Amino acid sequence: MRKIRLSLVKGILSGVLFAAAIPPTLYWGWDYAYASASASSVTLHSISEMTGKLTHAMNNRNETIMFTFEGNTSNLKSQVQSAIDKSMESDNYLHYIVDSYAFSYRGSSRSAKVTVEIKYLENLQQTAYVTKEVKAALSKIIKPGMNNHEKVRVIHDWVVLHLKYDNSYRKYTAYEGLQSGSAVCQGYSLLTYKMLKEAGINNRIVEGTARPEGGRSQSHAWNLVQLDGRWYHLDTTWDDPSPDQAGAVSTAYYLRTDNQMRADHTWNKPYPAASVAYHLTLSELIKNGGEKKNFYLNLQQQLNYALYDETKVVTSAAGILTLAKEAVNSGEDSVLFRYRGNKVLLKNDLKKLYEIGLDNLSYTTSAFDNTGDLKVYVTWK
Repeated sequence: MRKIRLSLVKGILSGVLFAAAIPPTLYWGWDYAYASASASSVTLHSISEMTGKLTHAMNNRNETIMFTFEGNTSNLKSQVQSAIDKSMESDNYLHYIVDSYAFSYRGSSRSAKVTVEIKYLENLQQTAYVTKEVKAALSKIIKPGMNNHEKVRVIHDWVVLHLKYDNSYRKYTAYEGLQSGSAVCQGYSLLTYKMLKEAGINNRIVEGTARPEGGRSQSHAWNLVQLDGRWYHLDTTWDDPSPDQAGAVSTAYYLRTDNQMRADHTWNKPYPAASVAYHLTLSELIKNGGEKKNFYLNLQQQLNYALYDETKVVTSAAGILTLAKEAVNSGEDSVLFRYRGNKVLLKNDLKKLYEIGLDNLSYTTSAFDNTGDLKVYVTWK
């Protein structure tokens, strides 16, 4: 359903999730022919100097990077690898648009000429286009006086509304997403990352797997967002209904904790802990009052956080009937509630709705966090 590009480049790309193809033969040691071009006149002496040069070159999307390393070359392989890793780790956006890389070197025990070859999923002009489009979008959706909680909400919704999932599994970048209107999860997370960063919000891209209900785990990517010192998971891909529904935005994966995400997402790399539930954060902010209180109250309602109120948990057909009657009297044709019971009991209880004249009933269920309860959405006509 939601696939991510995944292949390995002879072990050298461990930690680089989105490699596309195996590059040409890798050259280790002194016994192989050196690359055709002569090395740059730049002479470097440490991992930090190599990291600086590589980072600058990668940010300019240079595909061939050459330099001379002077010093003890006995551990040059690991030193160059470390410099590449550090360069890619300097910016999540850069990390996830590197398609593949390889490096070669030749020299003596005290000096070696090094060549690093890199392929990118997005060139410099394409990244510049992304930056331009992101800034233009932010200028429209970010209003004066907005705080980061407000910015995250409008950015989340903008990404979901402007992208649809690429079922051809060919579009992996923010550029492709903006150009065509569709991308896989990698494109969603890159665009979300870029928009949040441009808005001044610290965030990271998470790589791992996700498992649709009843399906198999697939490689996946999403974001971690930092708000007021706390981290939260944000999955704009899975908050975009599939197949695409114009104007529809889900919040099922909006600012979630580690425990909440682990219901169907996994990750193996170390990331900042997301340990405080956002519904508790909103409660704190509402209690503190201030000029943003109404926004927090509205957001609390939009995110259906009333489901966390234990006094409103439904346990019987009578409770469902009461909610349905209230909805009908308000002119609504649906109801959302938290149900304490199994799916068999729920199905029997829902049949009672026919007794009050509701037809064409349909419903969906999902686990409500780790409570053992069900989150139930019922519609009728």
